[in-house]
Amino acid sequence: MTQNISENPFAARPWACLCVSATGTFMATLDGGIVNVALPTIAARFHTDLPVAQWVLTVYLLTIACLLPAFGRIGDMSGRKSKYFRGFLIFTLSSALCGAAPGLWWLILGRAAQAVGAALLMANGPAIVMMSFPGSKRGRALGMIGMVVSLGSLAGPSLGGLLVGALGWQSIFYVNVPIGILGMILVHRVLPDDRRTSTATFDYTGSALYAVGIVFLLISIVHGGSWGWASPVTLCCEMAAVTALTLFVRRQRVVEHPLVDLSLFRIRALTLGNLASFLAFMALLANAIMLPFFLTRVAGLSPQRAGLVLAVLPLVMAFVAPVSGFVSEKISHALMTGLGMAIVSAGLYSQTLLTASSSMWRMALGQAALGLGYGIFIAPNNNAVLGSAPRSKSGVAGAIMALVRNLGMVSGIAVSSAVYEAFHDRAIARGLSEIASFTAGFDAAVTFAAVLALGGVLLAGLRAVPDRASHTD
Repeated sequence: MTQNISENPFAARPWACLCVSATGTFMATLDGGIVNVALPTIAARFHTDLPVAQWVLTVYLLTIACLLPAFGRIGDMSGRKSKYFRGFLIFTLSSALCGAAPGLWWLILGRAAQAVGAALLMANGPAIVMMSFPGSKRGRALGMIGMVVSLGSLAGPSLGGLLVGALGWQSIFYVNVPIGILGMILVHRVLPDDRRTSTATFDYTGSALYAVGIVFLLISIVHGGSWGWASPVTLCCEMAAVTALTLFVRRQRVVEHPLVDLSLFRIRALTLGNLASFLAFMALLANAIMLPFFLTRVAGLSPQRAGLVLAVLPLVMAFVAPVSGFVSEKISHALMTGLGMAIVSAGLYSQTLLTASSSMWRMALGQAALGLGYGIFIAPNNNAVLGSAPRSKSGVAGAIMALVRNLGMVSGIAVSSAVYEAFHDRAIARGLSEIASFTAGFDAAVTFAAVLALGGVLLAGLRAVPDRASHTD
């Protein structure tokens, strides 16, 4: 399909636009990987425990989840260049704020501000790729983005381990500043001026209802395990979430210009792909949260050596994702996503076989399996989701895809922590040592993540059933 460059200025310089999108993607993924490996150090520095320290991650993902649909809709209405520039600016400034944090709550507030910039980048980055490449070449472009995700994740734990060991945890945030400045320069020089005037109105009421609903939903998920799932506080949060989200859905059905066009979910490939992504990232975050603590507390590795083990997953993914993206243009998405999730499930289960005496090579092998599985899964899944949405709604479709990914991350943090705490506390009650109790919780959380990945395999089977809905490039 040939794109009309006058109607779509991004098509004139597709690879240059991809580089800009990739820079934002790299910065966001770099930050996530760095923070994961630094969590034990941050928890020790501020004299807090794992559930509290996890808010450094949770508030970041929660804020992104609240803002993604709104920022995707605004990008569709008024253009993407200015939104992408502001995303870099806010992310860069707030990274410096995080590095200067004198206390934990300052750091958490800085991470919330950082998430505003990340949401602007995440909501508009996929749409920039979508607009820059026709359907026949989009797979390889998304494969390249997958490689950038891997490289950012690769640099995160390895660079984070080195920086934390040499310069302290603050340096993991300061490293974002030069990348953000580079991103702003690239946006200014490369992205076309796509400002436009829209007659559509922004649904502020719907946006507020959605934000309230999603905040209470995620708070109930994050704290339900510690508060008790039947406690009054948890039930109140759940009721508030259900009420706000129900009102949001009803409003989206009747408002003239909805924040999220619910008709997108009638597209089978988009719905199944997003469900698979949700399960995949729930499983991924269980590994990302639990493994650094296993490596440092149980295996006794230094932050630097732990970072090297964690770097294996994105390193393998960096090699696999571009190939997977190219192959996804020619082979069934269902076959590739199912295979990828099956490998992920096996890799997660292999983590439960680790012991304190396991070699670094054995620890790295499980991460290599995960990198292979995710490398096979992500590009064809994203290709199926974005390729199934109408081009005029690519911003919202990309925002939904990023939203689902972040909801999966937050849910993965909450559920894996709840499973870990339940089995850890049970082991403590039986009189086991702290290390043995930690291992019991770790094994339970990672096993549950392996089961979630199997759910992705089942969704791939459903996706294999022919879809008669029309496909839109």
